[in-house]
Amino acid sequence: MILALETSCDDTCAAVVTDGGVIRSNVISSQGIHDRFGGVVPEIASRHHLELVNAVVDEALHKAEVTLDDVTLVAATQGPGLIGALLVGLVTAKSIASSRELPLAAVDHLHGHIAAVFLEPQPFEPPFVALIVSGGHTLLVDVTGPREFALLGQTLDDAGGEAFDKGARMLGLGYPGGAALERLAQDGDPNAFSFPTAKGVKGCDFSFAGVKTALLYAIRDLGEKEADRRRADLAASYQSAIVEALVQRAQRALDKTGRARLALGGGVAANGALRGRLEALAVDLGIPPRELCTDNAAMIASAARSVEPLAFPMYLDLDVYPTGAKGL
Repeated sequence: MILALETSCDDTCAAVVTDGGVIRSNVISSQGIHDRFGGVVPEIASRHHLELVNAVVDEALHKAEVTLDDVTLVAATQGPGLIGALLVGLVTAKSIASSRELPLAAVDHLHGHIAAVFLEPQPFEPPFVALIVSGGHTLLVDVTGPREFALLGQTLDDAGGEAFDKGARMLGLGYPGGAALERLAQDGDPNAFSFPTAKGVKGCDFSFAGVKTALLYAIRDLGEKEADRRRADLAASYQSAIVEALVQRAQRALDKTGRARLALGGGVAANGALRGRLEALAVDLGIPPRELCTDNAAMIASAARSVEPLAFPMYLDLDVYPTGAKGL
């Protein structure tokens, strides 16, 4: 049994997963207090992780119908993420593991998003190209094995999920805004406005700074009343541009690698417009259930199955890393 913790941002997560990839429990506690600030406040997120983490671990064990006596490996997200939030999860994992002299696997958050597709009951096996799109990261990876990755492209500025959230805020939808923007876009015309898709960026890299600026200028030029009247059209056109940029780069990655299999991960994988466009590519598509697309600990446990664990007490001085992708 693998007990895994994920606290890289504002969700406090714990899961119990077997070494065969069967999810016994997957508990996600969303703080739901950052909307008033328009984004995640790192200090507040860290304090709430401290308040919640023990209860979330207890709930994961209870739902899995196991105790700590059944756990053979502890895993936790080491990075990237908010440094204070990461420390809560990693220190908790160290405490649990060291109290029983269990091994500990330190997992890269992005490796976790890729490994989500390896879980039962419908594992998506390598080789494939993985498109990971979240609030903090956007990248394309050629996956040839559970632990064999080659980076094909990444964002040069903002992440795709961040573009959704900031666009939603400009349209008065609050935070987090991705789902709200998608709902608003359903009533709009995706061809009403022409927003850029970073055509000048070659290869498999992404850029979303331009589309955010274009939305800002469109709202300003329309004026407050007209922009409010056409919010649905603005949302639909903005979403369409982001999705098109993601799909274009995914197709380039498939062409470059010669693959005909694509996996999608990260919080933006829940977006219906993106899923629909990728399904139209006529490739073998692997998308985890929506609860495994957003931050969760089951994906961290899945990744831990292919990470070399550290034996007690070698992990006691292990530290977190807030940026980068050391696991890729």
